[in-house]
Amino acid sequence: MTEPARHPDVQPSATDIKLVIGASSAGTIFEWYDFFIYGTLAGIIGKTFFPSGNETLELLLVWAGFAVGFGFRPLGAVLFGFLGDRLGRKYTFLVTVVLMGIATAGVGLIPSAKDIGIAAPLLVLGLRVLQGLALGGEYGGAAIYVSEHSAPDRRGFFTSFIQASVVGGFILSLLVVLGCKTLFAADVWAAWAWRVPFVLSLVLLGVSLWMRMKLSESPVFRAMQEEGELAGNPFVESFTYPGNKKRIVVALFGVAAGMTVIWYTSMFSALSFLKGPMRMDDTAAELIIGAAALLGVGFYVLMGWWSDRVGRKLPIVLGYILTLAILFPVFWGIAAVANPGLAEAARRSPVVVAGPGCSYNPFETEQKADCGKLLSDLTALGVSYTRHDAPALGMTVGGDVVHLDAYPFGDKAARVKMLQKLLTEQAGYDFAKVHPTLGQAAVIVLLVMVLVGLAGMAYGPLAALLSEMFPARIRYSSMSIPYHIGTGYFGGFLPLIASYIVARHGDPFAGLWYTWGVVALALAVALWGLQWGKPREFDDA
Repeated sequence: MTEPARHPDVQPSATDIKLVIGASSAGTIFEWYDFFIYGTLAGIIGKTFFPSGNETLELLLVWAGFAVGFGFRPLGAVLFGFLGDRLGRKYTFLVTVVLMGIATAGVGLIPSAKDIGIAAPLLVLGLRVLQGLALGGEYGGAAIYVSEHSAPDRRGFFTSFIQASVVGGFILSLLVVLGCKTLFAADVWAAWAWRVPFVLSLVLLGVSLWMRMKLSESPVFRAMQEEGELAGNPFVESFTYPGNKKRIVVALFGVAAGMTVIWYTSMFSALSFLKGPMRMDDTAAELIIGAAALLGVGFYVLMGWWSDRVGRKLPIVLGYILTLAILFPVFWGIAAVANPGLAEAARRSPVVVAGPGCSYNPFETEQKADCGKLLSDLTALGVSYTRHDAPALGMTVGGDVVHLDAYPFGDKAARVKMLQKLLTEQAGYDFAKVHPTLGQAAVIVLLVMVLVGLAGMAYGPLAALLSEMFPARIRYSSMSIPYHIGTGYFGGFLPLIASYIVARHGDPFAGLWYTWGVVALALAVALWGLQWGKPREFDDA
């Protein structure tokens, strides 16, 4: 079984390559915009579709909905991978972009839970399923399409634009949200204008379809058609083709899982960290993360270009090692700069809670025990704490005992208000939203750019590596399945898992251990399974 060669009459010209990269990248930007706009507006979506009276629970439910979309990406990879390997690359990813655009616009048209009750969150989750299915087919189609138009010694560089387009989708989602906030008054934005970015997806869908309709089929796929080399059942062959099981394991655990948790930590975790525990103004946080993403996007292209010269393994492994070494220090630095007053208060006056069976379940609307209620209130305020079991309930702040006799455990709103006043007056905590100075913002942008750079080291060479790992006849299926399982489950569930860990432990940095653990696993698998040396075409040997 051999790899079909490109036919001379379908060799793409320089103009064709530019069109291929431009149209594929633009479509990828739009499709990821559709997917990310949900996460960008997580706070509003929680209040609109998942109201519970518990802000922590609302956020967890939103991230659970975010994860649902990712959870269905592998199924989309199987479905559209089959179609892509049987019917062609071009028309398959035309279908995915249509499905994504319609599903995203639909989220913006669903009435609130206040108006239609439980039907609202169910409809949102249903549309997230459709988004996940669409995205499961999009990435493989775009990456393979560009890869199969590229010369082997330029493949990493050309496909890195697809990788950078994912960041472009995130940046576009932030720009559209910020633009709408500027155009609409705050009360109008909160009431209904937040829906505009979702409905705008229909415009982006039209542009994407117009660009992609100009494209012709991949030359590799056309060669396979002419030679009768199309796979009969690409899904089955992905697991029966000689050596493919190992390649799928390496692609899943050594490449997709590690890359995706770094990426989501650099974007969504950093954004949530600034808006939540650091209590930064939402618009300022969005501008900072957007600026860092925009300035750092060149890392993706640079790493793709570098991988053409040194091989795909070196940038990926180096990115993993650096992530393990500096992930926590970078976030500590962000915290010290973003809200130095809060960081100093937490250092000077640490909060310790003790009591019988002292535990906190973030998925409960209200905690049963008084100790759990106290932990819930601290979490709602974004205050880090340590907890111990003790015969009686008690709390100390900076070593001073806080008397809880008058604490209104039966009234949640009154509790949070009283606790905020107590921590402000007695321990110097400041819970006002902070607006960073230009200097502070610049330092945070640089620190987030470090994270973006780490993501670029692992993500820039990814599309070229995956397309080279698998034979052309089953490439769409074979690379899409491990990629979307890795990104869907390890990455898509990161915001939910990290938020849950933080809520359970009262430490705003605790969620980073999830990222660290997955990257450590990915490093071990990548060292074992990826080949050193210059990039090479797939061959049966």
